[in-house]
Amino acid sequence: MPDEIDRILINALMEDSRLSLKALSRASGLSSPSVAERLRRLEERGVLTGYTVNVDPKSFGYMLQAIVRVRPLPGQMHAIERLIQGTPEFTECDKVTGEDCFVARLNVQSMEQLDAILDKLADQAETNTAIVKASPVKRRLPPLILAGQS
Repeated sequence: MPDEIDRILINALMEDSRLSLKALSRASGLSSPSVAERLRRLEERGVLTGYTVNVDPKSFGYMLQAIVRVRPLPGQMHAIERLIQGTPEFTECDKVTGEDCFVARLNVQSMEQLDAILDKLADQAETNTAIVKASPVKRRLPPLILAGQS
């Protein structure tokens, strides 16, 4: 289980995944080699699974974002899952409980592109689409609470 120092390091990296070991050392009060060792252990334990860059899809012409709920027709679940996985405009997808089997995020350059992608699903699934107007909460982790705290 991560401790308080790990939490400090993870929170700092969540703010800026490009922080240097020196900056992480200042934030945590540890030496650079100690920080490097802690990061290595967090990676080995699967706590840290990667470091990333956030890119605004609009800078590449993807002006529309949609949330698509997908309900495969009987016997089409795996085919729809493969179709979603093979369509790069689907940038996130969760398999969920309830009436719909998938809730996906789709980035497209136009309404015509949205229609073309959804048409590929039409023979095998029902869809319900909502256009994203704004994202007041971006994808984030819940608060990192240490074991025994509440």
